[in-house]
Amino acid sequence: MTITELFADVAKRPLETIANLPTLTPEELNAHPGSHPNSVAWLLWHIGREVDVQLAGLTGEDQVWERFRDRFDLGPIGDTIGYGHTPEQASEIVVNDQGLLVDYATAALSALIDYANRLSAEDFDVVIDENWTPPVTRGVRLVSIVDDAAQHAGQAAYAAGVPR
Repeated sequence: MTITELFADVAKRPLETIANLPTLTPEELNAHPGSHPNSVAWLLWHIGREVDVQLAGLTGEDQVWERFRDRFDLGPIGDTIGYGHTPEQASEIVVNDQGLLVDYATAALSALIDYANRLSAEDFDVVIDENWTPPVTRGVRLVSIVDDAAQHAGQAAYAAGVPR
C-alpha cells in the first residue's frame, strides 16, 4: 500500500461516518444537546469548512465552498471556519438540509483525497509550516485535517444518536 492509498483510506473514514448518520429533522440537526454550542449541523458544516480552507491553503486553488455558499445562505458567518466560535456565533449556523451538509463535507474531503492522490511519497515530507516546533510537513498537516474531520464526524454521530 502506498502512502497516498493509505491516506485516501483514512480520509474516507469520516465520509463513511457522516454518510451513515440517521436522517434528522431540521430541529434535530440544529438542536444543541446538553446546551452545547455545537449542533449536528454546525459539526457537519465545520467538517467541510476546516477541510476546505486548509486544503485551499495547501493548493492555492479556490475553496469548494464557492460552489456551496449560496445554497447554505448563512451570510458572513458561513465564510468562517468555526474555530473560536462563541456560542452565539455557533448558533448562527442553522442548516435544515442534512443532504446539503453531507454533500459539502463529502466534496471537501473528496477534494482533499484527490489532492493527496497527486502527491509523491516525497511530497508528504516537505515542510510547509515553520511556525511550529517541530516544523509541520505536508503529511502531518494532511493527517491533522483528517483527524479533525474524524473527531467531529464522531461527535455528530454521537449527537445524532442521542435519544430524542
